Amino acid sequence: LNGLKTEHPLEAKESLVVNADFVDLAQGTGCVHIAPGHGVEDYLLGLTYDLPSPMPVDGSGVFTSQAGKFAGKTVMEANPLIVSELKSLGKLVYAEEISHSYPHCWRCKQPVIFRATEQWFISLDKAHLREQALAAIEQVKWLPAWNIRRIRSMVSERPDWCISRQRAWGVPIPVFYCHSCGEVIADQAVLRKVEQIFRQQGADSWFKMKASELLPAGFSCPKCGGKDFDKEKDIIDVWFESGISHQAVLKTRQELNWPADLYLEGSDQHRGWFQSSLLTSVGIENSAPYKSVLTHGFLVDGQGRKMSKSMGNVIDPLEVIKQSGADILRLWVSSSDYSTDVAISKEILSRIVEAYRRIRNTIRFVLGNLNDFNFSKDRVEYQKMGKLDKWAMMRLHQLIGKVKNAYENYNFYLVYHLIYNFCNVDLSAFYFDVLKDKLYTWAANHPSRRSSQTVMANILVVLLKLIAPILVFTAEEAWLNLKDELREIDSVHLSQMPEVEESYIDVNLEQDWNRLLQLRGEVSKAIEQARNQGIIAGSLEALIRLYLPAEMESLVKDYQNDLPSIFIVSQVKIAGNLDVPSSNNVFNSQEIPSLSILVEPAKGRKCQRCWNWRESVGRDSNYPDICERCLEMLKADFT
Repeated sequence: LNGLKTEHPLEAKESLVVNADFVDLAQGTGCVHIAPGHGVEDYLLGLTYDLPSPMPVDGSGVFTSQAGKFAGKTVMEANPLIVSELKSLGKLVYAEEISHSYPHCWRCKQPVIFRATEQWFISLDKAHLREQALAAIEQVKWLPAWNIRRIRSMVSERPDWCISRQRAWGVPIPVFYCHSCGEVIADQAVLRKVEQIFRQQGADSWFKMKASELLPAGFSCPKCGGKDFDKEKDIIDVWFESGISHQAVLKTRQELNWPADLYLEGSDQHRGWFQSSLLTSVGIENSAPYKSVLTHGFLVDGQGRKMSKSMGNVIDPLEVIKQSGADILRLWVSSSDYSTDVAISKEILSRIVEAYRRIRNTIRFVLGNLNDFNFSKDRVEYQKMGKLDKWAMMRLHQLIGKVKNAYENYNFYLVYHLIYNFCNVDLSAFYFDVLKDKLYTWAANHPSRRSSQTVMANILVVLLKLIAPILVFTAEEAWLNLKDELREIDSVHLSQMPEVEESYIDVNLEQDWNRLLQLRGEVSKAIEQARNQGIIAGSLEALIRLYLPAEMESLVKDYQNDLPSIFIVSQVKIAGNLDVPSSNNVFNSQEIPSLSILVEPAKGRKCQRCWNWRESVGRDSNYPDICERCLEMLKADFT
């Protein structure tokens, strides 16, 4: 059948039979009409068969004179009239109404009428624009990294770019047409004149001024010499407008750089702003307009639903700021993994408030415990610090490296988790907990206490610098409360990010403390078991007997004097290779093979000053309620 000609049912003309691969047997016989002017597939098929593209429908959806007796009718009005005409001519075999999926306008909900009209295009292949754009994509850092596949696919498969739009508003396409011969006028001299007028009077001058006022003086048509011109009525695609912001903004402001360090937008912009910016920049500069592109998901509620006023699930950021402060909102943003849709709800914000309090209370604790410390006079050099303080310095500088790397890669949720875990786990749950006895009961100028204060001062300054990009107000408030010798500059936001001191990263020390912290966790379980059994009421009432595996003995003995502080107990005994007593009070570790722990009531009496149980309490008749260590601290002078 291909290539046969048939008689048109309504007009005295012939129609060509064509083969279309987009019609299959499931949709009917395959004998269907073709309208190259009213559908993309039909249009492309028409190009293959060199068919005309008649356009009997105007921009209002009304048939023109090309439609003969149906002229002046809308498409919908003419449909039943055409059926009647076919029937009266005896050309109608059968007619019925069916329901099928059809494109509708998202705004007014009316069916869309497709019309082939003249448009302006940017060709992606004639001047190798697509090829150059794909090459430029490879030079950009895409965040998250998998988005490079998305933008690469979209540029590879997209058709030529239609840059004209039929709107009554917008930036006009500055092209003229000769009224006499229809010649397109778009040479450089004409464009420069229009550009000059736009720069002085704005783009609306196109609609306010006559063509003769916009063209160079005395301009005539280069083809026929005519003097009368019509202006292009179409406006330029808004994606083209936003896509040249790298030229209109970055190239015109001295304080900005080209290319941009970062473009930031939602995941839908791979077919929008990211792509239009890339194509225009490659066309002009043969290079991408950005070094990095970051894509984020969309905002949803706690159940993953789109926010809607009708659903009542909208969270107003201004209300969050009013109730909790801007730092809470900023902390929530940083805590979110933007590579997927980002959820927010009152419950999520309440958890963020708790996390914020943990960070803020960490800062307050350090500020309070540096009250009697002068960094210039009292600081202790790293080499003279104890092993616990060296561990804290190591953890601090490991944090610096990880946080800075996360910032540089825009992994803000990782920054949040690193800082929160450092404050919550390393500091609050361990380091500060162990230090409290030393900070509160040792002599003010004791070298070990000053060593710990030195570490805390370092922690405070580093922590404020690391949180400053997120908790901007909290960091500045705390910074202004630093002593002068710690505050290197007036504002934390003018300070430099801290640098990692590699000499503080001690792998052997880290391995030792990893094992000690594992042991501490098992001791805590044993203490909890003893509390449940009624043997002790609190950890400071405990004497811990450790029955250790052979490979841990040397390590534990090296830290023997520090064990009571590490475990927050009064006394610790290393039982060595003695037989483990058979008692319900013994805790047998499931985490560390061959480790057993016996918790007993501590020997002696409770010191009323440090609350530790000591056998030395009461030996000094002048101070019968305090232990020997506290007595030494009261009398000591380390100045």
